[in-house]
Amino acid sequence: RYYLYVSLACPWASRTIIFRKLKGLEDAIGMTIVDPIRDEKGWAFRDPSGKIPPGAPFESTDPVNGFQFLSEAYSATDPDYDERVTVPVLWDKKTHRIVNNCEDDICRMFNNVFNDFARNRDLDFFPKEIEADHAKLSSFLHDNVNNGVYRAGFATRQRPYEIGCRRVFEALDQLEERLSKNRYLFDNRIVEADWRLFCTLVRFDVVYYGHFKCNLFRIIDYPNLQGYLMDLFQQPGIADTVNFDHIKRHYYMTHTQINPTRIVPIGPVLDLTKPHGREKK
Repeated sequence: RYYLYVSLACPWASRTIIFRKLKGLEDAIGMTIVDPIRDEKGWAFRDPSGKIPPGAPFESTDPVNGFQFLSEAYSATDPDYDERVTVPVLWDKKTHRIVNNCEDDICRMFNNVFNDFARNRDLDFFPKEIEADHAKLSSFLHDNVNNGVYRAGFATRQRPYEIGCRRVFEALDQLEERLSKNRYLFDNRIVEADWRLFCTLVRFDVVYYGHFKCNLFRIIDYPNLQGYLMDLFQQPGIADTVNFDHIKRHYYMTHTQINPTRIVPIGPVLDLTKPHGREKK
């Protein structure tokens, strides 16, 4: 009955993809990936391989509704909708409406509401015993890391950029210290906040360092953050949710105000499959 529309490039949508994968909801909730390049018409259900240039005619890759653009899902839900069209989208095939487009809500739904349909029902990424501390840390990550890189990257004046950039690295310094003592953010248990942080870390050296000018340091320069990133990347099924080609093409070819040439860098060369040693924490 329910279906997920996502982008592999988007860090917000990626968290829902991870939850779907880890909870084992693939058979219960279908998924379609949009083209990573978002043009003036928005997210498109176009072959995401890059073979079809934006603006050229294309066949829809949406098997549920045959939509060509994600905006059609929003219009079908509310004909008067005129706000930003975003991923992820959780679609109800029975009512032909969007159920939710907030990644935080969708992750909680996958963790709790859909648990009876999950293969991995015992996995709980929102443990009650740390609920308050967990919420506080997730809020810190959202404000200073997840949104922080965007605040720096989309700045159009020098001072706001510098303030935003330094705020990101102040947060990373705190996280590096925290992860020097624990394998994950909360001891040896992976929770939602870990995946929230992962979705930014895995994009950092690839796009945020160069494209968003968050370039004081790379994640690979932080021993604990880099090891932590590799540890999470090597969790079963997670590598399948990460597509560096989609990530690079989206950022470098969509944000033309930042990169008007739309040239996509060929690097960096990353190997997140090496031994990380985090199991000793």
